Amino acid sequence: MTSLEITQKAVILDQGLKLRSIRKRSRRVKESAIEIFLFASALSAVAITFAIVYVLVAESFGFFEHVPIFDFLTDTQWTPLFSDAHYGILPLVAGTFVTTIVALLVAVPLGTIIALYLSEFAPSRVRETVKPFLELLAAVPTVVFGYFALLVVTPLLQHTIMPGLPGFNMLGPGIVIGIMIIPYISSVSEDAMRAVPMHMREGSYAMGATRFQTARLVVTPAALSGIVAAYILGISRALGETMVVAIAAGQQPTLTLNPMEPAATITAYIVQVSLGDLPHGGIGYQSIFAAGLVLVLITLGFNILGHVLRKRFREIY
Repeated sequence: MTSLEITQKAVILDQGLKLRSIRKRSRRVKESAIEIFLFASALSAVAITFAIVYVLVAESFGFFEHVPIFDFLTDTQWTPLFSDAHYGILPLVAGTFVTTIVALLVAVPLGTIIALYLSEFAPSRVRETVKPFLELLAAVPTVVFGYFALLVVTPLLQHTIMPGLPGFNMLGPGIVIGIMIIPYISSVSEDAMRAVPMHMREGSYAMGATRFQTARLVVTPAALSGIVAAYILGISRALGETMVVAIAAGQQPTLTLNPMEPAATITAYIVQVSLGDLPHGGIGYQSIFAAGLVLVLITLGFNILGHVLRKRFREIY
C-alpha cells in the first residue's frame, strides 16, 4: 500500500470521525432542547398555579382590611350587595357543600357500579361502546346541564315526588351535577380496576370465588387507591361547578342545609358579581376574591386528603 493510499484512508477516517462527532453533538443539542421544553412546560403549570393563588391572596388582603376575618368566617349573613352589607361566608359554603353532597350521593354509587360492570362483567364490544358515550357526556357544556336541571329535573321532582318543591332549589342542581361527574368517577375507577393484575383474579377463581365475589373482595380493594382518586376528582369537579347552580339553585345566599330550599354557592356568587354590576376595586368586588380563596382552600384540603388516602391504601394493598 502506497503512502498516498494510506493518506487518503487516514483523511477518510478522520472525516468519518468528525461527521460522527457532529451527529452526536447535534443529537445532544436536540435532546437538551427537548428537555428544556418539557421542563418549561412543567414549570409553566406550576407558575400559573402560583400566579392564581397570588392574585387571590393579594386581592383578598384588600377585602380583609375592611372585613375582619372572624366576621367573615362566623357571620351567618352574606349580603355584600345590600346597603346593610354583611360578609359571612357560611351561607355560600353551606350551599356549596349541600349541592356537592347531593351530587356525590348520585355519582359515587352509580359511577362505581358502572366502573365495576365495565371492568369485570361487560363484553369487550359493550365496553368499547359504552365508555366513549360516558366520556362524551363529560363534553356537554355545563350551561346545557343548568337548563336541564331547571326545566326537566326540577319539574319532574315536583310532579312525581315533591309537589311542594320550589322552582329554585339545591336538590335538582345537585342531581344534575352528580350526573355530570359520573364520567369522571366511572372512567378513572374503571382504569384503576383494569390495572389490577390478572393473576389476582385467577387466584380468586382458583379458590372457588364467583366473578362478583372476585370483583367485590379482590379487584375493588386492590384498586382502592385509584377509586379514591376518582372520588376526589369528582368532589373537586362538583365543588367548582358554576353554571348549573347559577341557573337552577336560585342564587339566594341563605344558611340552610335543606337541599329542597334555594341557596347560593361560592361559584354562583362569583358569577353574579362578575357580570359588572359593581365597580372594580370596591369591597363588594373584592369579596369575590375572598370567596374564591375559600373555594381554593377547600379544594386543596380535599386534594391533600385524597393524596393521604391514596398513599395509605396503596401501602395496605
